[in-house]
Amino acid sequence: MKINLTQLSTKDLASLSLSTIAVSDEPAFAVVKDNPLLAAVKTEYSYYDLLYAKKAFSGRGEELVVRDENRDTPFGALKDILLGHAKATGSPFQADAQVLYGIVEKYGIGLDRLKYSEETAQMVKLLQELDQPENKARIERLLLTHIVAQIKTAQTAFEELFHELAGINGELKQMQSASSTRRALEVALRDYFHLLTAMNKLAGWKELYGKMDKIVKAIDNKKPGTDTKTEGDTPAQ
Repeated sequence: MKINLTQLSTKDLASLSLSTIAVSDEPAFAVVKDNPLLAAVKTEYSYYDLLYAKKAFSGRGEELVVRDENRDTPFGALKDILLGHAKATGSPFQADAQVLYGIVEKYGIGLDRLKYSEETAQMVKLLQELDQPENKARIERLLLTHIVAQIKTAQTAFEELFHELAGINGELKQMQSASSTRRALEVALRDYFHLLTAMNKLAGWKELYGKMDKIVKAIDNKKPGTDTKTEGDTPAQ
């Protein structure tokens, strides 16, 4: 039973692990019931599966970018409109626009270019001040209620995903790295396969070895390039 585990893709290593566990747990193979080496495979695979499941879930950076753009776009429009009215001498909207633009300046004209956490903090403060009765009245007079509402909705959506991913990535940082988790699973599988090879002449073991040998050969003979190998990846930040 020979296979280079380090050359397997992430998907194939998971498939081999699952097949190994499923076959070994069949009632016909009671010889390995409660075997510590099989138990090690199950334990290491549970960590491996958890880590890569979380990586897949946390890999939502593009979605976060879109949600950030959804708040930045109306914010940019709000700035432009307020600045235009603020500069328009004699405009009935000039005074209101100057006050509101001053509030935007207070929290940062370029806050949409800040880091996510910094922008979020400043945007929350900005929206809170714009929500004050006197400023809401100014916004209504300038017919900007719908734009501010867009910013609020987008800000809420961004915060929800941002906090969700922050929690997930915090868990990932506390877990082992993807590469070390993979190596631990490879070691557990290798030890278990060595056991099957050493015992394959004995009744009960022979049948288990034969079935596992077919599975190993099927995985080992797969054409390369069917999956992306991710050994050495680090958890999403």
